[in-house]
Amino acid sequence: MSSRLYYVHDPMCSWCWAFRPVLARIVGALPADVPLVRLLGGLAPDSDQPMPRPLQEYLQTTWYTIQRRVPGTSFNFDFWSRCRPRRSTYPACRAVIAARQQGAECEPAMILAIQQAYYLRARNPSDDATLIALADELGLDQARFARELNDPATHRQLTQEIEFARSIGAEGFPSLILEQRGRYHRLNHDYQDAAPLLTQLAGWLAED
Repeated sequence: MSSRLYYVHDPMCSWCWAFRPVLARIVGALPADVPLVRLLGGLAPDSDQPMPRPLQEYLQTTWYTIQRRVPGTSFNFDFWSRCRPRRSTYPACRAVIAARQQGAECEPAMILAIQQAYYLRARNPSDDATLIALADELGLDQARFARELNDPATHRQLTQEIEFARSIGAEGFPSLILEQRGRYHRLNHDYQDAAPLLTQLAGWLAED
């Protein structure tokens, strides 16, 4: 395998949520010999502190901005009144890794479950209880998931993915980076159209 496409994301990144439909079109158009590899970028470290009010207001403004720029992206603003927001996405990232341990197909399922919980169901994926409940809803081994969610090995894996993503040039989320024989090319993406990125990808692959 000489090429792969890395998708660097965070399940609690609102721009990644907005990008989801385009990502699906990109994945569907990838050549058979260019797999998509998801990397967790780790947007915000573990914290038990309530999110400061100015940051809450900033993120709500971001959601409104996304709705204007990416029509069709839905948000449930009840989250901000029903939940106790924290600036902490590492738990959700570890949840993706813990789900991945139970099968490759469980990774994208958990990512979607976290996004829907956060953006549509007004549930807080910064809370372990929410993540464990989502694992149960997905039919995962809940006891195993709960053990592995905060296992040191799971956190080490997250740290390694964060470090690797930075080392290959990820800047913000989402980032898409093509690896070709040990070289990395950051691709530009459009939140409403898969064609620009696919054109860049085809150009790089043609040079290989």
